[in-house]
Amino acid sequence: MTARKTPEPQTKRLRVAVLYGGRSGEHEVSLASAAAVLANLDRKKYEPVGVRLEKDGRWILADRLPSASSAAEVIEQSRLDAGRSRGGREVLLPPRPASDTLLVLNRQSDSTGGDNTGVSLTGLGVDVVFPVLHGPFGEDGTIQGLLELANVAYVGCGVLASAVGMDKLVMKTVFRASGLNVPDWVPVDRHTWQANEAGCAAQIEQNLAYPLFVKPANLGSSLGISKAANRAELLAAVAHAAEFDRRIVVERAVPNAREIECAVLGNGEPEASIAGEILPSREFYDYEAKYIDAGSQLEIPAVLDAPMMREIQQQAVQAFRAIDGAGLARVDFLLNRATGELFLNEINTMPGFTTISMYSKLWQASGKDYPVLVDRLIALAMERHSDKQSHRVSASV
Repeated sequence: MTARKTPEPQTKRLRVAVLYGGRSGEHEVSLASAAAVLANLDRKKYEPVGVRLEKDGRWILADRLPSASSAAEVIEQSRLDAGRSRGGREVLLPPRPASDTLLVLNRQSDSTGGDNTGVSLTGLGVDVVFPVLHGPFGEDGTIQGLLELANVAYVGCGVLASAVGMDKLVMKTVFRASGLNVPDWVPVDRHTWQANEAGCAAQIEQNLAYPLFVKPANLGSSLGISKAANRAELLAAVAHAAEFDRRIVVERAVPNAREIECAVLGNGEPEASIAGEILPSREFYDYEAKYIDAGSQLEIPAVLDAPMMREIQQQAVQAFRAIDGAGLARVDFLLNRATGELFLNEINTMPGFTTISMYSKLWQASGKDYPVLVDRLIALAMERHSDKQSHRVSASV
């Protein structure tokens, strides 16, 4: 008689709420990143829940999860779908701890045939949130603050690191205070600029030599960025950046620069990937070069000697620690070809996260495939959340 094999115990799947979209110019890029995350969540380990954040701020429990092979594809599809309903019920994330992390709004038509509707709520518990959101209201500490109030585990950096990583002016100040080399810059306030453009431009020219890069302080994906070689171009560049933010960064361009990027992963003991290089199809790596024009190329690993590769990895980790990073970040550098001087450009606390994005490709080249990376990020989120639960919340002994 053959002995029966004891069945293996069933492990409860973690319910993962993937947040995507958002109220920013990087809405479409977020959809592409979320599509990759959702496609690579192991269904034996995780139960995915897609939550789409519309541009008007509503949270929608998605009927249809995003799927796209590239950011360019999802951006084009988004343009075609403009104005069309994508379906799904509205959900809320109450700012307090509860077993029902999300509340689903069920709207019922008035039985009299009138316009009034009734609303009932259904609770939906979530184990961990994966906020695949780029830009303001997603990567800047705002959504992280809400998740902290709800006391739910979430992937990525906390409130402070997210806010500092989004604000280029604060970021540069923190990095320079930490001993990291950043290009010289001048801050510009939109109100002051509009009141006295000529005076502000003259002050910039007293402190920085052309060419200059002009950037909104709080935006990613190279949106709103221009290069200026003279006064006329500076005036146009600042006016363009001011359409996106009230605070603007004008910084000295690194001459003949190579664009080098390095990925960081971890909490208390972060590790750095090998570095890669962007070979942009345009003069610099702007939004079109990143997501629309297929001519840009990635070189992984970057052609660097061993000491420079180590220096970039060490500075990437140093930058991550300087802002109190957690989970993940991509750190971008500028390397002067002629002098070999290395400059830290910026840190991205929720970088583009498709399977062909630089962050995931750097880790793939470093030995961590995309599904492994997603697993690790969720584990880091649970680990960090568990650690925070041990904090005292009362002064009494």
